[in-house]
Amino acid sequence: MKVTIKQWNAVATWRWDIPEEDVCGICRVQFDGTCPTCKYPGDDCTLLTGKCGHSFHMHCLLTWIGQESSKQLCPMCRQSKELLLC
Repeated sequence: MKVTIKQWNAVATWRWDIPEEDVCGICRVQFDGTCPTCKYPGDDCTLLTGKCGHSFHMHCLLTWIGQESSKQLCPMCRQSKELLLC
């Protein structure tokens, strides 16, 4: 018996390597969703985590840091915002 595959439709899914219940500390949207700036989740809106352990959508954090009142501090704990790219 010989089988010939005529068409292949592959489907994939991905997740950030963080707990499922985590949400962005600024916009309060889950990381598998999109920040208010983006249409689609993924590499265009990466996840940024500070050394303090708090995580944010990249665009949310850039908007926060761009404000003078942020003083370049984590919006959750006010520690210095040294970032790790996830």
